[in-house]
Parts: sequence; structure tokens; C-alpha cells
Amino acid sequence: MRHDHDRSRAARAPRALMVAAGLLLGASPLPAQGAVPVAPAADSARSAPALEAPAAVPAASPALPGTARLLSSKKVRLVGKTDNVVRSGPGNGYSIVGVFAKGREFPVIAKSDAWYDIRVSDNETGWIHASLVRELDDLSALEFRPNPKLFTRTGSFVLSGYTGAYAFDRKSNSLVLGGRLGYYVFDRVLAEAGVSWTHVQRSAEVVESLFGLSLEAEDFQMLFYQMNVVYEVLPGRQMVPYVGAGVGSSIMLGRAETSLNFGAGTKLFVSKRTAVRWEVRDYRFQSGSSTSRLTNNNIEFTIGTEVLF
Repeated sequence: MRHDHDRSRAARAPRALMVAAGLLLGASPLPAQGAVPVAPAADSARSAPALEAPAAVPAASPALPGTARLLSSKKVRLVGKTDNVVRSGPGNGYSIVGVFAKGREFPVIAKSDAWYDIRVSDNETGWIHASLVRELDDLSALEFRPNPKLFTRTGSFVLSGYTGAYAFDRKSNSLVLGGRLGYYVFDRVLAEAGVSWTHVQRSAEVVESLFGLSLEAEDFQMLFYQMNVVYEVLPGRQMVPYVGAGVGSSIMLGRAETSLNFGAGTKLFVSKRTAVRWEVRDYRFQSGSSTSRLTNNNIEFTIGTEVLF
């Protein structure tokens, strides 16, 4: 009986040592006596600590237009004076976003004329003048280049003045002075009203009146006005050819004669708002007494300037 008790104590001693070693190493204690042993997991699984499942990563949003610009790695470096002013827009009239020291570098979003759109921080951008920076990369791909053929002029008023030569009934030449006020209804269509003056002087010639012949000279002043519609063949460009037609009245010798006109010309824009304009136009109307009416083709050659506002 005593021998059995000693053997039981000897069997329990190694077991106690194993439990203590397991607690020190962080291992699970041995199963209680009589418990069903569980098969150990694979060595790799037992050695790997249990980790929490990572949170689901949201799908990337589709790229928006202009994202490539915002993520541009092209940079400029401030080389101006100690304090370099960054503004909210491409001009000195815009508010100040910040003042930065010489040597700072900023990513460039875009370029417009002499201004750079730079990223000042993760959530703020600004504009700085080219005189204050030096390009560290080729920025030609970021430069904004509007199409010079597509300047829109719709909604603009046009004031023009001109001078030239006026051929009354294609038989006499005189100086003509005039002006027009127009409005761009569309880029191709310009509605305009004009008034002109000329002094007709024609030497004496044989004139037939009621089957009689007489020798008459002509010397009179003529005022004529018109309402025209101009159609521009190539709108919005620097050089704009056009055609036009209209109706009006010619006042001479105390009478007002209804007239039609049509012609063509070209505008050359020396700036966005100023152009040189030359054209040729034919004014057709009847003149003379009620018993002897003559149809006149009066050719006008003019050159002038016009201003958009």
C-alpha cells in the first residue's frame, strides 16, 4: 500500500514541473487527468500568434478629370525676394494666400501665361508669378493654351468708324465718312446700324428728261443710313472674312430714297477687342423725278477700326 502511494507521488512530480514550465512559457496547461487529449495543431499554426482580421479596405474611387494635374510631381522653387507672395488667382488683384521664403519648393498644378498654380498644402492652392520662381521640371504639358480660333464674341457690342471713297452711280468719286454700332447676336451673326455722309460732285453731262436733252452738273451732299446683318465666315479668329446685306435710306436733294446694300470685307483683330476692318459695298436705289427714275449702283470702298465692349 505504501509502495503504491510512493509511486503516485513520483508520477505527480514530473507533471507539476511540466505545468510550471508551461505557465512560464505562456503555453496552455496540460489537460486534467482523465480528459480526452486534443490533437495539437500544426507547428506553423501553433507558432503564429493570433491576429485580428483587418478592416475592409474601401474600393478606390474612380479618377476624376484633372486628377493627373493635381497629383503632378513637377515643381517650382521660389527664387524671388525673401517674402514671396502667393495669391488666390492669376493676378496681382487677387487676395493673398500666403507669404513664403526663398528656396521653398511647390508642386505645380497648371500654368497660365506668367502665373503658376501651385499646391501650397494638402487642401490649399494658390498662384504665383513667374518672376518669383524657377522651373525644376518641364512644365509645358501643364500650360493652359486656349484655342486662338475659338474666342467667343457673342453678346459684345461693336463701335466702328471708317472712311473711304464713294462712287455715285459709278461715275464720280467722293470722300465718305461714317460709323456703325453693332451687336454680336451669335459668334457668326452681327447686327449693326450705321450712318454715313458724302459730298457728291459730278461734272456737267447730258441728261434726258421727258425726251428732252439738257446739260446738268451735280453738286450735293448725301446722308445715308442703313440697318445691316453681317455673317462672319470664320468667326472667333484673328482674321475674319464676312459678307453682309441690309436696307436703309439715302437723303439727297431734299428727297429720301429707299436703298438696299450688300457687300463683303475682312476684319483683322490686332487684339481681343480691337480690329481693323476694310470692305466694299454696293448701295442700290433709284433717284430722279417721278417721271424719270434712274437706278443707281453706288460703290463704297472703306477702311476703319472697330472696338468691342
